[in-house]
Amino acid sequence: MAKPFASSADTAAKTEDFTELADGVYALTAEGDPNVAAIEADDFLVCFEARATPVAARGWLDRLRRHTDKPVRYLVLSHYHAVRTLGASAFDAEQIVAHEQTRALIAERGAADWASEYGRMPRLFVEPASIPGLTWPTVTFSDRMTIQLGPARGELVLRHCGRGHTAGDIVAWLPQQRILFAGDLVESQAALYTGDAFHDEWATSTLDTVTALDAEVLVGGRGAVARGREQVSAAIEQSRHFLDELRRTVRAAHDSGGTVRTAFLAAHEVLEPRYGGWPIFEHCLPFNVQRYWDELDGIDWPRIWTEERDREVWAALQEQ
Repeated sequence: MAKPFASSADTAAKTEDFTELADGVYALTAEGDPNVAAIEADDFLVCFEARATPVAARGWLDRLRRHTDKPVRYLVLSHYHAVRTLGASAFDAEQIVAHEQTRALIAERGAADWASEYGRMPRLFVEPASIPGLTWPTVTFSDRMTIQLGPARGELVLRHCGRGHTAGDIVAWLPQQRILFAGDLVESQAALYTGDAFHDEWATSTLDTVTALDAEVLVGGRGAVARGREQVSAAIEQSRHFLDELRRTVRAAHDSGGTVRTAFLAAHEVLEPRYGGWPIFEHCLPFNVQRYWDELDGIDWPRIWTEERDREVWAALQEQ
């Protein structure tokens, strides 16, 4: 029997866990759903990620408002994907911050990504009619941006660690508290989505840069909070291992004259025993394999995912 398309059959509500990681530093995780976070400054808030719709975002903000009533000055978007950006209007942020490549990707493919992700993960789009349109960053940067939080709270450093999950991923780093919000560059006990990725850079130089920050607490794009250097290292190395095994198996099929289908079967066989029970593994793998196959064919810039292309790749790889 054919597997349900992507996460279309995932309709069960997830249990959300609100955590205060340090004084005025908050995260909300939800059994493998996209994580969100907030950091208090002396007289304002920085929020990290926006959720898929304004209604979904207001659920997170309602939890946050039990702890602080400070206004949101900055909403930081780790990358361009719809489930991270389309709820932005709920925050009433003074500035929406992203990497310059994220703004370019929204312009190039934001509408297609919106339709694609809604089809793949409809449960995340709570009241989709509440979305006013694409989210446009008002502040962009290329390498790093520093936000001063106040004398006692230190600073928040936004960094582009290199191409990875997308061309424009950024992390949010609190050096005083040694807390890292890694976006989808790192997942903690959740499978990686690499359909728009730059696999070789991500698995090497980009993750090396993330590791060098030497965080003591890490909140990935999905999954539980990693606490302590051992758990942080494990989360980073799990993400690297997933990428390494995906690259190894797909490259072997490509180099031997195989097909994308044989590459998918080989990757699934190797990755499923360790990662198969983790959130969105089956959803992601066909798109991951297709993207790395494209890279091996010399396609550096990711092809745009549309509703139609999603279904074609899924049928060709996952349903047979």
